[in-house]
Amino acid sequence: MQLTDVTLREGDQMPGGDYTADQKITAGRLLDEVGLPFVQPGFPATGAKDRQVIETLAAELDAEVVALARALERDVDAAVDAGADVVETFVPVSDRHLTHLLGSSRGEMLTMLADTVEHITDRGVTPHVTLADAFRTDPEHLVEVFETVPDVPYITLADSVGARTPRSVQTRLDLLADDIDLDRAGVHFHDDMGCGTANALAAYHAGVGKADVSVASLGERAGNSSLEEVVVACAVDNGDDLGIETGNLVPVCREVLDSIGETYDDRKAVLGERISEHESGIHTAAMLSDTTTLEPFDPERFGGERRLRFGSATGASSARQLLERVGVEPDEDTVEGFLSVLAANGPVGLDRALELAREEGLP
Repeated sequence: MQLTDVTLREGDQMPGGDYTADQKITAGRLLDEVGLPFVQPGFPATGAKDRQVIETLAAELDAEVVALARALERDVDAAVDAGADVVETFVPVSDRHLTHLLGSSRGEMLTMLADTVEHITDRGVTPHVTLADAFRTDPEHLVEVFETVPDVPYITLADSVGARTPRSVQTRLDLLADDIDLDRAGVHFHDDMGCGTANALAAYHAGVGKADVSVASLGERAGNSSLEEVVVACAVDNGDDLGIETGNLVPVCREVLDSIGETYDDRKAVLGERISEHESGIHTAAMLSDTTTLEPFDPERFGGERRLRFGSATGASSARQLLERVGVEPDEDTVEGFLSVLAANGPVGLDRALELAREEGLP
């Protein structure tokens, strides 16, 4: 499964969002460092800012730069003229969205889509397609789209309002697999019910070819499937890093957020500084002997860091191990004295705890 990062386009569309061109360009360059095959930084038809972003990044990135476009010639031309490698056009496919968003019939939509894809191709650019509200659309209508534009490499099924769960995603994709090649199918999920990442993983197991993701789930409403969570989950549980440079994933994602002025909780999965922090006596004792005891993965594998904290919560077992590490005999009196020192100075990190342990062993 390949990944398209949509952080910069989705994040900029959030209420109150207004990244500058320089912010988006800086973040796009950072995203390229993790080896993403596709980066979708903007929607050129919206104005000069996104046209500048697309033009700059398309000339620099190893990733294919994707520009979003409505199924309109002027949108396509704006994207192509900005230098996009891929133009991704989107159309609504559910009855609800056709009526209330497009105001057109299904037949009119299919004609519009076919004409737009032809125009993208005629302009010498690769077309991708996104089908809005696809997971609330009858499967036969989705198959009809795949048959209407048979040469489009990726057609993304969007759960536009975050209305699905992993079980229904799996069921829908298994059903579609009887009629379409899932290698051509992409997925785009929103996290309104907290299932964005889980749905992307269900789609991965179903065999889709591509998924849209965003750093720290940035995106409209509750956001999208999380780039870092999808990559780490696939790497840890399936031995598949999705072609991403995992060794610098965490620091790059943090830098991306910093560059566009976004924050994340210190307990955010994968990215949070405190998710690999341990202080309780039982936990630190176990982690000192075997770091895999209480962590699902080594945070350093993805560029993160582990922090063991020692202080009033530290127990005798941890104290003994720290003393032994620096060559101090951990007799009962020494252990008790060291625990008092830790309680008075803590909480401290591992390096400082070891310094205190050495001092405890001095005559």
